[in-house]
Amino acid sequence: MARDTDINLRSKTIYSVFVRNYSEDGKFKDVLSDLDRIKSLGTDIIWLMPINSIGVKDRKGMLGSPYAIQDYYAINPELGDEKDFKELIEAIHARKMKVMIDIVFNHTSKDSLLIQQQPEWFLHDEKGMLQNKNPEWTDVAEFDFSQPELWSYLLEVLKHYAELVDGFRCDVAPQVPIDFWVTARKEIKQRKNDFIWLAESTDANYIRDIRGKGYWASSDGELYNAFDMTYDYDIDQIWRSYIRGEVASQQYVDALNNQSVIYPANAIKMRGLENHDQERAYSLIPNIRDLFNWTAFSGFQSGSLLIYNGQEFVEKHTPSLFEKDVINWASSEFDFSALFLRLHELMQDKIQISGVYAVEDLGKDILSVKYRIKDKVRIGIFPLKGTTKKVLVDIDDGTYKNMLLDNDIKVTDGTIDVSGKPIIIEN
Repeated sequence: MARDTDINLRSKTIYSVFVRNYSEDGKFKDVLSDLDRIKSLGTDIIWLMPINSIGVKDRKGMLGSPYAIQDYYAINPELGDEKDFKELIEAIHARKMKVMIDIVFNHTSKDSLLIQQQPEWFLHDEKGMLQNKNPEWTDVAEFDFSQPELWSYLLEVLKHYAELVDGFRCDVAPQVPIDFWVTARKEIKQRKNDFIWLAESTDANYIRDIRGKGYWASSDGELYNAFDMTYDYDIDQIWRSYIRGEVASQQYVDALNNQSVIYPANAIKMRGLENHDQERAYSLIPNIRDLFNWTAFSGFQSGSLLIYNGQEFVEKHTPSLFEKDVINWASSEFDFSALFLRLHELMQDKIQISGVYAVEDLGKDILSVKYRIKDKVRIGIFPLKGTTKKVLVDIDDGTYKNMLLDNDIKVTDGTIDVSGKPIIIEN
């Protein structure tokens, strides 16, 4: 969290759009025509994955990765032109939503405009050949941030797009020096005071690997000097290990609780079960009851909430980043749209924005999340594997309305009967 981060960002739902695979045509105009439905999920911010032209040299697949950018100032013609892009932005703003775009400043395509004009801005080995920190990224060339002219150029790119949009999601942000991001935030703040900064942070193993090669790699704690929000990747491996049954639930709970004390008080985590770099949550958690409960648990965590396009309809197939691979909007018999909207509504309450947050393991894969402000308590109970059990709760006896599912919940002798479905109550 930068010192001026607004903790009200914890109340925001972010909807990620991969324009190419959003529809058969894959155009900005197709997203525009669906904005009312996206808004109905409770969406506050629409994050557009990279919208710039894509390189051809060594591209992956037929169409290439949108993260192998050829020209930062050129709109990918497959998606539309600059007029179409601006019309989409205007339509999003007209619906009282904000626009966030991807900023990819660790690398460009191997045939980018910059590599032709400024080859000295890129990493080279002792033989003068392009050198990557990540050898598997065969379609890109990585920047050498020891070049001050590179900083100036990239800052101008940010200023250009800041005139149009409301925030940046910064790809592989840890590999760009934190001093650059601090400078960028300061520059953009002079133009837009409430601009939003989201870092694609990384896990500890990745940071260790990059640092071991002699390169810069920021921890989440360092990123919060410039960014409002970071990914949940710092605990992603523990979460996946828990899903696979490799670690106990208490280890996952401890990781969640540690986040609230090792990072600054107004730090914000972006929560979510899936994104474009990961498999769909439904393929990871194929039991629909368990997936519903996990989705509710994720959306009740402290932080903003990410929905990756198609997730609301429990899409199982993960779209390719390199080919035309359209989301099958009609394929699923399930619809979590109402769940996402209700989670968003609950996120607006002060207790979930600034209340003291804690997670507890209640046994048998039932976790509770508690928010407290003075004498007010809001408790969520989530049977992540559909378990039925009587659990202790820190709330007075009585009958309460389940704020998530609208059924009555009885607290008797300080206990609740959990019947396999999530419960959220408050005194």
